Amino acid sequence: MALTSPEYLCFLAILFAVYWLAGARKAWLPAIVVAANVFFYWRWAPIYAAIVPAAATVDYFIAWAIHLSPEAGRRRLLMALSLTVNLGLIAVTRLSPGTWVISLSFYAFQALTGTIDVFRGDSRPSPSLLRHLASALFFPTTLAGPIARLSALIPQWDAVRAPLAEAEGGRALFLIGLGAAKKFLVADYLANNLVERVFDTPKLYSAVEVLAGVYGYAFQLYYDFSGYTDIAIGSALLLGIKLPANFNRPYEAANIAEFWRRWHITLSNWLRDYLVFSLPGQRTKAGPYLGLILTMVLGGLWHGFAWTFVIWGGLHGLGLAVTRGFQALRGRRAPSAAGRVVAAVATFHFVAFCWIFFRAAQPAAALDMLGQLASGSTEAANVTAGFAVVLAVAAVFHYLPRAVYDLAQRSFVAAPAPVQALTLLALTAGIQYTGSTGAAPFLYQKF
Repeated sequence: MALTSPEYLCFLAILFAVYWLAGARKAWLPAIVVAANVFFYWRWAPIYAAIVPAAATVDYFIAWAIHLSPEAGRRRLLMALSLTVNLGLIAVTRLSPGTWVISLSFYAFQALTGTIDVFRGDSRPSPSLLRHLASALFFPTTLAGPIARLSALIPQWDAVRAPLAEAEGGRALFLIGLGAAKKFLVADYLANNLVERVFDTPKLYSAVEVLAGVYGYAFQLYYDFSGYTDIAIGSALLLGIKLPANFNRPYEAANIAEFWRRWHITLSNWLRDYLVFSLPGQRTKAGPYLGLILTMVLGGLWHGFAWTFVIWGGLHGLGLAVTRGFQALRGRRAPSAAGRVVAAVATFHFVAFCWIFFRAAQPAAALDMLGQLASGSTEAANVTAGFAVVLAVAAVFHYLPRAVYDLAQRSFVAAPAPVQALTLLALTAGIQYTGSTGAAPFLYQKF
């Protein structure tokens, strides 16, 4: 049940009605969401509706056992059991993709925040199994995040106030509509009109066309992934639950460290808090640099067991290490306005260069892309006017000041309900007009 499918929208509408009809009985809300979570998993495959709630239930009891155990050895053993369960789910669903419809990586990362935080003494276990299951299995975050810490999600079930505030409902609809527009009108259009063909058969295209495909993929990936995040955050908001932000105009970053503070923010924070800080040797001179490289290589392997992902992760790890070293020598002085623009352009092109390896099926295909770029050929017959316009619009909207986005959101929220409805109907018509080829799955859904 993809988040852009009519089935999902019907599911969300029915859940919304049932949830808020029961809103006066706050104790019922986690149970309703647990049932919705299980149904969501079941729609992908019945086996998910069995194994994921079972794993979450095991984690709940492990967290309490860790919390109540005074013995350090027993606590470590219990933590190892939670890691085995959750990393095992990732391994099973990633190593046999023909058997499993979706990976459970994002579920496992979210679930592990509960047991790790309890193990470290940073939080207490959930006081209720239902609230734990409602949070760990929360359907908007299942496919591609954002990864929410259970310690931040669980208390929100007690804080829900019925009925849903009109402004929150308007903001939720704005985010869902924005996410759909990003997905259908930008990401899928760029993919279908040049990007996929260039990456599949790069030798058939000139240097200019390949470069357009690389730029197109950079913005396709951003609009696809951030569009999913907008829909997920909007879906949660319809239930009175707030999820963390996952993107903040990442291609404005002036260095690769800043890029990772702006791109897939919740995964970056997860890797920092639960992996980097846990690596040995962090207090040695070389330890932090090697830790960054190792973490990003592991992050690459998480995306898939292929050399292309290892290269992508290694390049980003080296970029982070170089940035850290440069900041250690120079200090963290802010660059001038002009210097920041130059640094942002350079950082974007480094990221786009790395995306070539991320997207390529194998290293040879990435080298073919680079070879075509080096050829210097200037034919551009395959870069249609439509593609160029959509790419330009995508870039402009990405770099618009945050205040413009906030103004658009406030204007939508403040508009009367009929105007909101007409806006969403116009968006639907635009999607139907441009989306005759159908929607592709969200790119990060497979990870």
